[in-house]
Amino acid sequence: MPAPNYVGGINATNGNYELRAKTGEVIQSQAATTQTIRTRFTIAEVNAGATVLAAVPGFKYRIVDWTMIAIGGSAATATSVDLVATASASTVRPAVVLVAALTRSTAVKPNSSNVTLLADGASNTAFDANTAITISKQSGGSNVATATHIDLILSYVVEVA
Repeated sequence: MPAPNYVGGINATNGNYELRAKTGEVIQSQAATTQTIRTRFTIAEVNAGATVLAAVPGFKYRIVDWTMIAIGGSAATATSVDLVATASASTVRPAVVLVAALTRSTAVKPNSSNVTLLADGASNTAFDANTAITISKQSGGSNVATATHIDLILSYVVEVA
């Protein structure tokens, strides 16, 4: 198979995804698009805190949407399972999902009962550059029990810092 005569990448100036000929000519340019991942975290990973999206130098994440699903049983004993990010150099929790919402096999969304988001839409604004998004039990609370896993479906955009 012949080697392709093009390369893909992100334009560091405007954050667009670009397909460029090896001569440098832009063949196609597209604004940053929403990406979606689905990850199954063990309860031990949630209790310890696990990385959902690793920090990328020069870029920042903006959460667009998410879904959490308790697998193997309903979540119990902890206060909540949270998405954790960094905004203005402080730890923030763009989604706090009380365990009462995490019943076995139920898709929990941002507009579900027992979910708290940041005020004034801040859960869907870009977080600090060079920082990760994680999932964990509520800080200082009891460990999550009964469920064996938490599935997280996360839609997000990567933006240039």
